Amino acid sequence: MTVSKESKAYRNPLLTVDLIIEVQDRGIVLIKRKNPPYGWALPGGYVEYGESLEQAAVREAREETGLEVQLKRQLHTYSDPQRDPRRHTVTTVYEATARGEPVAGDDAQQIQLFSPNSFPDELAFDHATILEDYRTGKWKM
Repeated sequence: MTVSKESKAYRNPLLTVDLIIEVQDRGIVLIKRKNPPYGWALPGGYVEYGESLEQAAVREAREETGLEVQLKRQLHTYSDPQRDPRRHTVTTVYEATARGEPVAGDDAQQIQLFSPNSFPDELAFDHATILEDYRTGKWKM
């Protein structure tokens, strides 16, 4: 008697990182996305295989802003399945500091520094929630 094994197709969320980068007391770095979903966003992206979350955060900061960052702390992990309209992602957000002038790179159409009390209205993903959590020191469960 042959026992057949059912093959399962696993659908797992993709792992990402985002960064709240404070530049020399001048503001928080946001990028204007040149690919959908459009809007202003925190620098960040997908974690590559064999890479730690911290390594991914430093790499994504360099690719999207040209900045070498120092990670300060992990803010929170956000996992709402609807946070990215393209697919289910889970992101871990890091607070970081940097010196220098950010330069738009990778999928950034534009880059700008914003006051922590004055972010643009057109924020992509769940980045309005993340920035509010950062600003107030709270997050919603």
